Amino acid sequence: MALCEAILGSKLEPMGYPTGASQMMSLPAEMSAYGAGGALSKAAHGGPGVGGIIVYFIVEDCAATQGRAVKTGGSVVSAKFSIGDFGWVLLCRDAEGNMIGVKSISSHFIGKTTAGSQKVARCANN
Repeated sequence: MALCEAILGSKLEPMGYPTGASQMMSLPAEMSAYGAGGALSKAAHGGPGVGGIIVYFIVEDCAATQGRAVKTGGSVVSAKFSIGDFGWVLLCRDAEGNMIGVKSISSHFIGKTTAGSQKVARCANN
């Protein structure tokens, strides 16, 4: 979760889970802006690792995230690379081995999104 906090530049907030079987942390979201919020969930029935879903966080500059990935105990799998007109992507692993994608929107799309959408985070159970 430290890597997610470093990528987003904000603390994740603990969420209660009715049965206590899972630990959940909410992602920052502006309910009045376009985008998706969500939560990270840790439970006995889901373990970290490669081979499943890759969660992508949209940030202003994914190159700035590379150093933060290493500082939080993670590693850079693929340094910032172009995806053409759609921007840039960085792939890294957190300290638990989860693959995380970080995307910067191309300047071609800036102004075509609603305020706040650059901190969109789509997450699934780790």
